Amino acid sequence: MSLKKLNAIVGLMLIGLLYSCASEVLPKPKAMLRLSYPEAAYENVTIDGYPFRFEKNKMARIKSVIRNKKYWSNLEYPELKATVYLSYYKVKNNLDSLLKDAQNITQEHVVKADGIIYDLYENKERKVYGTLYEVTGDAASQTQFYVTDSTDNFITGSVYFKAKPNYDSILPASTYILRDVERFMDTVEWTKEE
Repeated sequence: MSLKKLNAIVGLMLIGLLYSCASEVLPKPKAMLRLSYPEAAYENVTIDGYPFRFEKNKMARIKSVIRNKKYWSNLEYPELKATVYLSYYKVKNNLDSLLKDAQNITQEHVVKADGIIYDLYENKERKVYGTLYEVTGDAASQTQFYVTDSTDNFITGSVYFKAKPNYDSILPASTYILRDVERFMDTVEWTKEE
């Protein structure tokens, strides 16, 4: 290769290097996925054989089982890959142990939680009393709750997602379902059915 060709190649490389450094390179900001959900539309629900009724989001599907006087219902949100697990118990001089069990389930999440915020709930007219727990951080369940009439009925519930717990990723869906849980607590009514 001749000296002229070598000088030309080196010259072109230097010019290319100089022009490539002309603008400052900045890192691009992290992109965030914007999740939006339809406005909640609620419907009254009475499940045959269950001693309570409530309102649920039309988006949720109900799957219920009564076995040996034990009542379990799942409110499944296929679009959010989430389920609200509901359990009903008849109070028979065991309110203290039911309350303790419901509170212990929430406390099991302390290991992974950044914090647990709770709100007491009371509706004297409908005889509904309870507590709503909002768990922050990478816990398995972001929402736990219970309601009772303090004499005959007790319902406990937990929200779980079919995903690895990552608080930032599931926060929009968790907040959406939290509003549905609040609606459940606001509308649950005890019935005489059993």
